[in-house]
Amino acid sequence: MRETEGESTRITAQSTPSMDEVFDILSNCRRRYALYYLYDQPDDVATLEELADAVVRLQHASVDAEPMVSDADETELDPDERRRRTRLELQHTHVPKLEDLGVLELDQRSETVRYWTQPSLEEWLEHAKHKERL
Repeated sequence: MRETEGESTRITAQSTPSMDEVFDILSNCRRRYALYYLYDQPDDVATLEELADAVVRLQHASVDAEPMVSDADETELDPDERRRRTRLELQHTHVPKLEDLGVLELDQRSETVRYWTQPSLEEWLEHAKHKERL
């Protein structure tokens, strides 16, 4: 489906996640923050590095973010180490989970992530973003 010239064309996924899957997706702040960032991109695409940077920024902007490191205070980590850990967690845990659910697609060669429009997820995603005041 093409929109008017100059606007991005959002690509809709073939399958829709169930309500259980939607709430599972949104239950982790790193997944939410990654989706917030991707949803706000004009072409729904970002590199893993861009995604990790955005997630780290959003984690520090949110007072309600759950702790990510159990044995050390995340705020005491070197910023580069925090970004590295976040990128690894995204790459090995969250992006594959979202890819399995048909929400994202990861191009391994370019390390680029594409968000596939999910209207049922976006309704809850927008509500969560509003509640987190990000």
